[in-house]
Amino acid sequence: MNAAEVIVQALHAAGARALYGVPGGGSSLDLMAAARAVGMPFRLARTETGAAIMASVAAELTGAPTPVLTTRGPGVSAVANGIATASLERAPVVLLADGFTARERTFACHQFVDHAALLKPVTKAQLRAENGAGAVAQAAIAASLSAPRGPVLIELTGEAAQLESTPAAPFTPPPPRAPEAAPLAAAQALLAKARRPAILVGLEAIPHAGALRALARSLGCPVLVTYKAKGVLPDADPQFGGVFTGGAAEVPILSGADLIILAGCDPMEWVPQPWKFQAPVIDIAACPRDPHYLVPDAALTGDVGLALAALSGTAGDWTAAEIATHRAAWKAALSNGPSGNRGISPQALVEVTQAACRAAGANPRVAVDAGAHMFPCTSFWQAKEPGDLLISNGLATMGYAVPAGIAAALHDPARGAVAFTGDGGLLMCLGELATAAALKANLLVVVFNDATLSLIDIKKGSRELPEGGLDWPSADFATLMEGVGGTSWRVQDDEGLRRAVTEALAMPGPKLIDARVDASSYPRQIKALRG
Repeated sequence: MNAAEVIVQALHAAGARALYGVPGGGSSLDLMAAARAVGMPFRLARTETGAAIMASVAAELTGAPTPVLTTRGPGVSAVANGIATASLERAPVVLLADGFTARERTFACHQFVDHAALLKPVTKAQLRAENGAGAVAQAAIAASLSAPRGPVLIELTGEAAQLESTPAAPFTPPPPRAPEAAPLAAAQALLAKARRPAILVGLEAIPHAGALRALARSLGCPVLVTYKAKGVLPDADPQFGGVFTGGAAEVPILSGADLIILAGCDPMEWVPQPWKFQAPVIDIAACPRDPHYLVPDAALTGDVGLALAALSGTAGDWTAAEIATHRAAWKAALSNGPSGNRGISPQALVEVTQAACRAAGANPRVAVDAGAHMFPCTSFWQAKEPGDLLISNGLATMGYAVPAGIAAALHDPARGAVAFTGDGGLLMCLGELATAAALKANLLVVVFNDATLSLIDIKKGSRELPEGGLDWPSADFATLMEGVGGTSWRVQDDEGLRRAVTEALAMPGPKLIDARVDASSYPRQIKALRG
């Protein structure tokens, strides 16, 4: 076997289901051939960052280290945002980049970029597969899966890709680590004294929904989830207390807690505001947090599921009616009223889409882009299970939803996906509409079209900015979608949206709904969320 085959085989054995990327020369072609040999499909994206986001989402959904390939130089520099996304979304992505040989590095200037130096801040390891490709692959897999999970760089030149290489033994993950006795006793003592605990659920609890739900049931307390943890406790559950961002909207319910349990909450999931609460904190985490928003009173570090299962308690003073009142107030603070003839309200765009999906018997995953529209999407799309909602929460990069939706649709074609995106985010990744069409992805793109960077427009406050600095002429996304082989609709009211979603769900392949949106309610909504 050659080195490319050894690396691909190791990733395939570790659970990778596809190879994503934009190839150049050199090792890219060897890696593609190796993937075909093991039955791993290659997903050609239109941009390197789009490919990395697809790999990131595939890694989140499978839990497996997922490869993305690029050419050297411009390929690596172009993929940087996608790798930063994987880093802050804690996704085990393995970047397989073509590189420069030792000889070339003595004289090459054309396209030369120090890949390792460029990506060091956003990768957990930077490896060169010059020899011993099997060991390099296993080191990359181990690094990507260790807490906190994240991306790894392997540089593989075309010359090295063809060298004979010996496979390493299959990767064996270390056994899960139970919480230590002393911090567990401290946490149990805090829990025994608490009458009004509250649980905040983050991304590390996603694989442990059963243990989380069992603990929540025993305590009878409110449970708030981060964006990435939507569905770990269903939105329809009577103990669901809302979405936690670290902002203002959750302050009323958490101010009434006498103990806060952080269940797998990664600090990257919160907005950069100081911790607001005085109650003691139990922090259940896969690894130590550095930096952190707070110093916990008890820290259970290791396997999040084992820690959740080790805690026990009895119902305190919270009532279902009290939790329901807080939940209703949270929703009311974030609601968008009817928008008359100015377009569809952002809340209605989400709720009508989901209602039409339910009426059709569809249960798509939803991918949400960054921007003002993400607030109604994350608040009003009802999730039932982990992974129902996908979002770039740590990096919050625009241009995320379409490639993320493609990956989700390919992961589960029968279920499919909806990508909610603003017009600005879609303009950043238009080429990936062609990717969706080429791959025949069961994807519905819903565009919040207001011809403005709405969130930045709100942040500008009273500052006078250059004309055209935050807005642009409205784009005809429906025509653009049809131009790459998809199907499209234009809508400007709730009924038109309902009909369009219903028709779209009955059709194969990628679809796009270009929706005229009334953005006037965003400022009040963001004020309620972030204060």
